[in-house]
This record gives sequence, structure tokens and C-alpha cells, in this order.
Amino acid sequence: MDPVERYLQKHFDLPSKNPSEEAQRRWRSAVGTLVKNRRRRFRMVPDLERRQQDEQTRRSIQEKIRIALYVQKAAIIFSDGAHKKEYQLTEDIMNAGFSINPDELASITSKHDMKALKMHGGVDGISKKIRSEFDRGISASDLDKRQSIYGINRYAEKPARSFWSFVWDALQDMTLIILMVCAVLSAVVGLASEGFPKGMYDGLGIILSILLVVMVTAISDYRQSLQFKELDNEKKKIFIHVTRDGSRQKISIYDLVVGDIVHLSIGDQAPADGLFIHGYSLLLDESSLSGESDPVYISKDKPFILAGTKVQDGSAKMLVTAVGMRTEWGRLMSTLSEGGEDETPLQVKLNGVATIIGKIGLVFATLTFVVLLVRFLIEKCLTVGLFKWYSTDALTIVNYFATAVTIIVVAVPEGLPLAVTLSLAFAMKQLMKEKALVRHLSACETMGSAGTICTDKTGTLTTNHMVVDKIWISEVSKSLADNNSLDGLNSDISSTTLTLLLQGIFENTSAEVVKDKDGTQTVIGTPTERAIVEFGLTLDGHDGEDRTCTKVKVEPFNSDKKKMAVLVSLPNGTYRWFSKGASEIVLEMCDMMVDGDGNSIPISEAQRKNILDTINSFACDALRTLCLAYKEVDEDFDDNAESPTSGFTLICIFGIKDPVRPGVKDAVKACMSAGIVVRMVTGDNINTAKAIAKECGILTDDGIAIEGPEFRNKSPEEMRDLIPKIQVMARSLPLDKHTLVTNLRGMFREVVAVTGDGTNDAPALHESDIGLAMGIAGTEVAKESADVIVLDDNFTTIINVARWGRAVYINIQKFVQFQLTVNIVALVINFVSACITGSAPLTAVQLLWVNMIMDTLGALALATEPPNDDMMKRPPVGRGESFITKVMWRNIIGQSLYQLVVLGALMFGGEQLLNIKGADSKSVINTLIFNSFVFCQVFNEINSREMQKINVFRGMISNWIFLGIIAVTVAFQVVIIEFLGTFASTVPLDWQLWLVSIGLGSISLIVGAILKCIPVESGGTSASPNGYAPLPSGPDNI
Repeated sequence: MDPVERYLQKHFDLPSKNPSEEAQRRWRSAVGTLVKNRRRRFRMVPDLERRQQDEQTRRSIQEKIRIALYVQKAAIIFSDGAHKKEYQLTEDIMNAGFSINPDELASITSKHDMKALKMHGGVDGISKKIRSEFDRGISASDLDKRQSIYGINRYAEKPARSFWSFVWDALQDMTLIILMVCAVLSAVVGLASEGFPKGMYDGLGIILSILLVVMVTAISDYRQSLQFKELDNEKKKIFIHVTRDGSRQKISIYDLVVGDIVHLSIGDQAPADGLFIHGYSLLLDESSLSGESDPVYISKDKPFILAGTKVQDGSAKMLVTAVGMRTEWGRLMSTLSEGGEDETPLQVKLNGVATIIGKIGLVFATLTFVVLLVRFLIEKCLTVGLFKWYSTDALTIVNYFATAVTIIVVAVPEGLPLAVTLSLAFAMKQLMKEKALVRHLSACETMGSAGTICTDKTGTLTTNHMVVDKIWISEVSKSLADNNSLDGLNSDISSTTLTLLLQGIFENTSAEVVKDKDGTQTVIGTPTERAIVEFGLTLDGHDGEDRTCTKVKVEPFNSDKKKMAVLVSLPNGTYRWFSKGASEIVLEMCDMMVDGDGNSIPISEAQRKNILDTINSFACDALRTLCLAYKEVDEDFDDNAESPTSGFTLICIFGIKDPVRPGVKDAVKACMSAGIVVRMVTGDNINTAKAIAKECGILTDDGIAIEGPEFRNKSPEEMRDLIPKIQVMARSLPLDKHTLVTNLRGMFREVVAVTGDGTNDAPALHESDIGLAMGIAGTEVAKESADVIVLDDNFTTIINVARWGRAVYINIQKFVQFQLTVNIVALVINFVSACITGSAPLTAVQLLWVNMIMDTLGALALATEPPNDDMMKRPPVGRGESFITKVMWRNIIGQSLYQLVVLGALMFGGEQLLNIKGADSKSVINTLIFNSFVFCQVFNEINSREMQKINVFRGMISNWIFLGIIAVTVAFQVVIIEFLGTFASTVPLDWQLWLVSIGLGSISLIVGAILKCIPVESGGTSASPNGYAPLPSGPDNI
């Protein structure tokens, strides 16, 4: 490891996720004071002190809420005699048709005031006072009225920064401030010595250059801020189900109003304060609001639901009573600033690179100024003596100082860390178009290094459009490919069996059959539930409602138990449990089965074997298998007990078809080419999982498929041998996924991406390097724990995130290579010239223009290159690999040497070589040096598009941003040389010298091609940690 990389590893190494405060403070300390513009450089870096204050504020507010929730309940009991606040019904409220004051309504829920709730007639009374019906909800025509009286569901946010605030930030650059002072001094001295307007030109040129730099910088930063604001707004787009105008609708949380009937289920976050209407086993996590870790059980006796709390279990309907700033959550969120997102590893590493170069540049700038000053004093001593001073002498020293300061401007590459932000902002915007919402900056960057993707099956690899394809019932297996099959099924089973089947389908489900505005029926729920209910509707021919049964208790589906259950009361006074879930688990609970006549008979060993064979045959056809069973119970059951785990009677086995998504097989193949191992982690039957994995190309001959129970019983030593071979894990629990991720990261130092959609996936999403939540099937809890939300739930989208992640990493490497070359040449040429000739060939104005080419414009050109297919034909960059590779050093040193030789030859022999004579020969040669230097950078920018391949023009025509930057650079260079010579210290050049400048610059392309033929060890293409050999080279590598 080279000294630069050792220094970066020691001071500027940061984990991609959840960095410690100590690590964040370490790199800030290492940067020290060598920063030209702290406000701009650290604009995208969190303010740790502010974050600490916010955390203290949050805890303080949480403590107040906790006291309000837990202490005030006791106080209310003894508050009969105490003075209570009187709430008045204003004319506006009454004219709108409501009968309760907004503040009073909000206080009932926020203070858990049961006494006030009863005084208003309970939840029923409140609903009447706000004109809402439990079955129909509110009328959409009342929305404006409700928002004007009860408020909108938004909390106060800090206003967006204006463009001029970015201009002000850009002006905070210390070196630019010093240059402005120098410019003013230069103008004053110039006016005194040379008069107006000639004496103004040098100073005015510097000021105009500074203004140009500031405006270009501010425009770039402002555009970035707009992109991040747009992405931030996308993150906040959360949709919920409500009942309005008698129909179920999906609306944005921002459109929610008081009186809405909200449907809550596992993984949802309560979007407003409200009252529980009815539901089953509703368990809320209030830790984000009160700091209490114990979940709270909500029922009709404890009906208060607060905004910001998360549904940990169960489901419910809620009546909204307070929104926005009238909720505790709204008030809490409005008091906290957006403390800034954690810096990314690349941002930190490039801050380190900028610090190293800045220190070197400071030394060179100081030496340049000292050498120029000493030479000037020696010449002055030898000519007129040190005691005679003129105003021109002061002007010369000011110009020397301005040149030295400008060298620092060029040498301290403030643009390096900000180029990461620019590249990430561009990538995130493009990914939004490709259905991926990046929630954390570092995820986009880290995804490019991912070596393993642990993916779900259902909905990610498959389409999530499920239908019941086969059914086993009454010892008969039937395919349901067409309507005739359904008719045959109706005739083959008895009416008793059909009644049991339909009861089990419609009672034991989390799906709902709702009517749209046009009267058509729609099934709302998970794809699996929808498939079964739609099958039931087809079989039944009605709306699926069975009013002879009443639900008594519901146990929602749980990914740990892999089943769901419901207890219903029957008309004859008896009770019946229905259970549905993973086929092996439900079958294990059954000792009876329903025969062809609808009678319950014991399951013999032969029949059990036949049933298991049926399950396996369904699974081998890539069908998801679920069993449905029931159990009769007496009325003396325990209300608090869980559903029974034995004594059930098997009704049927469903085989549910969920086809593989188009394009998944190609995406998996692309992953293998890129050295990324895809592992399927699913809760499904192992045979179903293997069939789908083979179809996708995930399960290969040398890979293994394992079940969760077997995996979790392995010792650490066994896991070390087993994990590299695992390609499929079936019947897994969320804990198994978490264990697999932890071991891949810990034992094998892999960069791991994980997909998840359920609430229980949150720990694995949090533990992984990149957590990918599903946008359609994912719960709000999963999305909140994720780094990227895959909006279309498609595996191919995940590969696009990896492609853009690699593009970001490689683009930043290209930009660093380009900028370091400019740095080295500008520093050395000015220093050597100062030592030998006593003057710097590149003036302050010229260096400021070069700085803009290599900083803002260079970042725009190189850091926004879109990904190409070749990026997915190389192994991922492993943890701890050098950022500045040997390939980059080869290109940097080679191009720097060429440019130094060319510029040195022009500086010391240009007049003789090109036969330039006349009084202005010195000005012409200095202009030629400047022009050649700029064109060397223009062609080197093209060279930097490819670090290893000779063909640097591939894809350039389609990259209009790059072409635009090159065109603007060349056009402005022509303007500077031909028309702004007075300010830039240049003279117009004839066409021959323009050809010389362009020719010398274009030779950089030939030099680049020669350099790429020099073999060097490339850390990035060494043996992949996943065992994939690099692809052989061929014509595509040219």
C-alpha cells in the first residue's frame, strides 16, 4: 500500500453505513484548517453539534410526551374538581357543520383523555360531531372545509434556500477574498502609476474572473440542491388506504383530513392522531414518539392512536381526530432541523486527497512567492538599490502575491468532495426514472461495490400477479386452468366441503372485497391473499360475505410463525378456528382431513405421505403451496391464548402460480458477469424455491439449497464452510436472513445488499451494507429501514442501482485522475518558471479560468457519465482497496510529464522553435503557453473518459453534457484569447499558433493510448472474492 493510501486509510476511512461519531470527528480533525471555503466544502456534511442538539431536543420532547401519556392518565382520575380548559365553538366551526373545537378534539387523543371522550359520546359521538360515518367515511366535497377548520396534514418545514444564499456561500472562499483584496490593491496602485483605464485592467480582470467562478459555482450548487429537494419530496410520498364516499381509496398522507377512516395494517405508520374504531390484535410501537420500547395494545377500551407510531401487529380502522401541527408528532418533527445526511465514504476519502494536495500546494505557493520576491529584490538591489521604491514595485509584489494565492486556489481541490455529491445527485435523479428511490446518498455509492445480493423471491424475482393454479381437496388434485375446471370442482366436492372451503377463504383472510365508485368489485390485500379470495369469489359467485359467521379473534399472518388464524362463532353457538399458512407447518398441526362427503376422517400414514407428495409436486411446478385447516372448539376458550397448534382438520392445499418476471434471468446473468453472487432467501417451500431459482439461473450445479431451520442450527465453523455455497435458503425466518447477512459481512468481508418488504425484515435491512425495500409490497417500517426503495419491486431495477453505483465510483476516479494531472502541471510549471525566469507564465486570471475548467466544469463533464455495459463485466471493488489505483497513477504521471515537457519547451525555447520575433514576442509566447495548457486539459478530459481502454470516444456523442462542457470551454477560451486580452494578459494569436496549441493538446490522446499499453497491476481486476475470474480481454477492451 502506497503512503497516500496508508494516510487515507488511517485518517479518512469511514464505514458506508452507521458511522460512529468518533470516526466522523477523526476525519474532520485531519482536514484541519486547510479549507478554502468551509461553508461550501462541508455543505453536504452533517453538523455534528447541531445533530447532538437535535437529539437532546428530541429526547426532551419525548420525555414530555411520555409524561403526558403515562403520568397524566393518573392525574385525570383525580381532576374532577380541577379547573378544565373551556373550548368555544366558533361561528366558522358551526357554519361548516361541525360540533367540536379542533383543539379540544386534538387534546382528547394527545392527552388520552378517556373522560372527555365519554363526555362526547365515545368514538361514535365524535364521529357524528365531525360528520364522518364508519362505513362511508367523509364526503370528498368537504375536504376544503375540513382543512380550513381542522388543518392540513403537514408540519412546518424550513424554507428552501434561495439561489443568492449559494452565491454568498461561494463568496466565503478565503482565497477568493484574498484575491479580491489583491485585485483592489492592484487597481489602486495601477491607477496611481498608469492612470485610468489602463491601471484598472489587472485588478478588474481578477474581480471579473472571481465573479465568473462564483456564479458558475453557485449555479452548479443550486441545481444540486433542487435535485436533492426533489428527491427528498419523493421520499416523503407515503400513501394510505382510507374510506371516502363509501369506497376504499388510496391517498397521499398529505391529503388526509380530520374525519377520514384510515385502514392500518402491520408495518404501517399512523399518519395522524386518531381513535380506534375496530380491529384485531392491534399492537403499536410508540418508541419514536415517547421513547418507550414496550409496544402498546390498542382496543376499544384504549382507543388512542398517535401519529408517528408504528403498527407492530394486527390491523384496525381508525377515525382521524388531529392532523399536522395539532399532533405531537407534527410538533416534534417541526422542532428538529434536518441534521444533514451522513457523509459518504468517497466524500471523506476525497476530503483526504484534497487535504494532501492542499498541503503540497500551500508549500509550492509559498516557495513560488518567496522565490519571485527574492529574485525581484536581488534584481532591484543590483539595478537601482533597495532604498528607491516606486508604485510599480508595489504593483509587482501584489501581482506576485496574487499569483501565489491563485496557485493555492488551483492546488486545493475543493471540488473533489463536491464532485461526489454532484455525481450522486445525478445518479439518484436518473435512478428515479428507472424506478429506484435512493434514500441515503452512501447507498448509491456502496451499491457499486456489492459482491452479494440476498434477494426475496416473491414479487422481486416473480411478477407478484398470483392465481390459484392447482388445488388438492377431498383427496383429489385438480388443475384450475379454465372455467370448466372450476365447474368440475363444484360438482366433485360435497356442499359441506364447499361451505367449509368458502368459510376458510373469506373468514381467514387479510384481504377485503371492496366496491369501487363504478360499482365493480376489487380485492385489496397482499397478492397471495388476493389470489385465494379471487378464487373463492369465482367459486362462490357472490361477494364473499358470509353473515352466518362472526369473527371473534384474529391472528394476522406472521413471518416467524408462517401462518395466520381466525376464530369465528357459528350460528349454533359453537366456535371454529381456521388456520392457513405454510403447507408443512399447517399439515403438521392436522390429524384429520375432510373426505369427499365432507366428513372428518383421521389421516393415515399413507394419506400423509400422499399429501406431502402432492405438496412437493406442486412445489416442483414452481407453485407456492398453502394449506387451509379448521378446528371446532368449545365456548370456554381463553381470550388471551394463541390459536391451537394441533387437532386441526385439513380442508385443502392451494398451489399458487407466480411467474418469473421477464428479464430476471438476464439480470442474474449480468450479476454473475459482474462478480456479484445472487442468493435467494425466501419463506417458501424448498422445492418451490429451487424450481424458481433454477428458472432464474440462481441455483447452479455447484450451489446448494438449504432450509432455514437447518441453517440456524449450524455452528460458526460449519457456517464458514457452508455460506459460500448457499444459493437458496427456503423456509427462512427474518432472523435467518439477518444471520446470513451478518456472517457474509463479518466472516467474508463481503459488501452485501439485501431486499426486504416486511416489518420483520427491518433488522436485516439495517444490518446490510445496502438495504433495498420493495416500494409496492414493502411496509413503511421496511422502507424506513432501507437505503433504497425499489419502486417497481423488480430485481432488474436492483441491477440498475448496482450499475449506477459503479458508474459513480468510476466517474469520480476519472475526475480525480484529470484534476491531479492539472494540479501537478500548474504547480510545477509556475514554480519552475518562478525559480528560473523570475515570473510565472500563468497569471491569476488565467489560473482562475483553469481552476474553473478542472473544478466545476470538469466535475460536470466527468462525474455525470452514464454507466456502460462494460462496468458490469468486472469484479466489484472490495473493502479496503485503493481508491487511487496504479492505473490512475500511470496515467497521471505520464500525462503530467508530457505536458511539462511541452510547456517547458515553449517557455524556454518557444521563440526560437516557432520563430516568434518582435516587441510582443514574450506576450505571444506566454499566451501560447496558456492556450496550449488549456487545450492539453481539454484533450486530457476526453482521455480521462477511459482509464484503461484506448478508445476514449465510445459513447461520447450520446453524452450531451460532456460535449456541451467541452464546447463551452473551447468557445470561452477563444473569447479570452481573442477579445479579453486586456483583462487576461493575453494577445490574439494567428491561425498557425492556434493550430500549434490544438495540435499539442491533441497529442495527449496519442500519449494516453501509449500509456494504456504499459502494463500495470490493477487491484480492481484481481481475483474476485466471489471466485469469479476476470473476463478475457478482446476487441471490447480497446
